[in-house]
Amino acid sequence: MDLSIVEIKNKEIWENFLLVCEEKTFLDSWNWGEFQRKEGNAICRFGIFQEKEIIACVLVIEVKARRGSFLFIPHGPVIKPNTKFQTTAILKALLIKLKDIAKKQKMDFIRIAPILERKEENTNSFKKFKLRDAPIHIHPEVTWELDIIPEEEELLNNMRKTTRYLIRQGIKNKDIEITQSKNIEDLKIFNEVYKETALRNNFTPFLLEYVENEFSAFSADREISIFFGKFKGKIVSVALIIFWQNIAFYHHSGSLSEYRKIPVSYLLQWQVIQEARKRGCQVYNFWGIAPEIRDKSQVSQSKHPWAGLTLFKMGFGGKRKEYVRTQDWPLSFKYWLTYVFEKARKAKRRL
Repeated sequence: MDLSIVEIKNKEIWENFLLVCEEKTFLDSWNWGEFQRKEGNAICRFGIFQEKEIIACVLVIEVKARRGSFLFIPHGPVIKPNTKFQTTAILKALLIKLKDIAKKQKMDFIRIAPILERKEENTNSFKKFKLRDAPIHIHPEVTWELDIIPEEEELLNNMRKTTRYLIRQGIKNKDIEITQSKNIEDLKIFNEVYKETALRNNFTPFLLEYVENEFSAFSADREISIFFGKFKGKIVSVALIIFWQNIAFYHHSGSLSEYRKIPVSYLLQWQVIQEARKRGCQVYNFWGIAPEIRDKSQVSQSKHPWAGLTLFKMGFGGKRKEYVRTQDWPLSFKYWLTYVFEKARKAKRRL
């Protein structure tokens, strides 16, 4: 039986379908699509149906850039568990639809950041349709997740010894205070620490307007908060956390290097985890980690710019999760100009 693809315009239908799906991130949420609109990007939300039953969904974003325009699917397709249709059949129907849209919009390529586990079966599904590994990834292909259902004492016992010690030191330190804000105006304070972190770690920060648009999109449903870590009243650590469908996401963050010996960031993370539990979250997603680091023993040998951050995240306990690498489907010669540009940028950033 053939599959059909229909645009979904109802938020409740979209979010209710995602509720039953296991592999998903906030990049699949309705509000991420609304954020993209605030950024000036055209979007479509498609449901893939077997007769009248939705079995998969994708958010499609039109990205227009001078070096090449493309259709982008962030962390998709999201597939309903135990569906009768194989991933290959869903991909085939989706790619036919995307190619038709791309040609009408004169796009140079299609880019998919899959939410599928990185295993041979899933990787081969993309190879079958002659997609290729993208030169860069836009969203994490390797993440670190923590099950936060266990009691707090068990969570602490499962942490790296140093992490647990620093959290407890932070709790005892009366000069450390963690606060939470839902006020968009406080992003200006967040941004100052965030920019300093970007300069120190040699990465390009998102503009304040970008972060404000993201905050605005998710705050409508009270799904986002800013956390500030203070030492003697001075803000030295910040985090922007998204709470969506029983998952908390550690999305943007920053800290001041001169206070790195004070365990403010450790206590901040611990209090965010506690807040996530209060909200009914079952998983804490630390977002991206260095791809080649599989355990803490490899950190000192790694030259990846995220090595230190990866050790920090892994210290809280949890597990590594790998998705199929970002896939590209070239549609015009201009794709190769994009390929060369992005390859050079990746090398410059040592990613």
